[in-house]
Amino acid sequence: MTIVDSSADAALHELFNRMCTAWTAGDAAAYGDCFTEDSDYVSYDGTHARGRRAVVDNHQQLFTGVLSGSALVGGVESVHHLRPGVAVLHATGSVLMPWRSSLPERRLSRQTLVAVEEVGAWRIAALHNGRVRPVTIPGPASVPSRVSRALTAVARALGVGHPLGGG
Repeated sequence: MTIVDSSADAALHELFNRMCTAWTAGDAAAYGDCFTEDSDYVSYDGTHARGRRAVVDNHQQLFTGVLSGSALVGGVESVHHLRPGVAVLHATGSVLMPWRSSLPERRLSRQTLVAVEEVGAWRIAALHNGRVRPVTIPGPASVPSRVSRALTAVARALGVGHPLGGG
């Protein structure tokens, strides 16, 4: 277990809040400053931006286009220090459009962020954003599970599909 003083946790919460504030201000440069030069940013739709410049450019388009006037609202759920100067944060967030007074449930996202400390300042090295859309996992006796097992047996008998063990 890594022992980290509480000031690191406070700084990481502040980093997340600074990111939200920059978004809400429509300030792509300030938003990008929350990220490392070589950061990785995966949006909810799977788009992958590599590097701070790409994060700034993409968000400048969003802030002057379809997300103009929007606010980023959310908060840190947990902080896990992997070692001094490296932490994983889980947070929830959502884009609140200017014509809304409350967040639609379908817009809630969960972010996984890897933050690193660089010269005394925390920045985000990686962010993965995914929509919160829980699905019910069908039980083994359910119709979907029985159909899946039957189709698997047929595929194996015919020698089609992926080989056992993946690849």
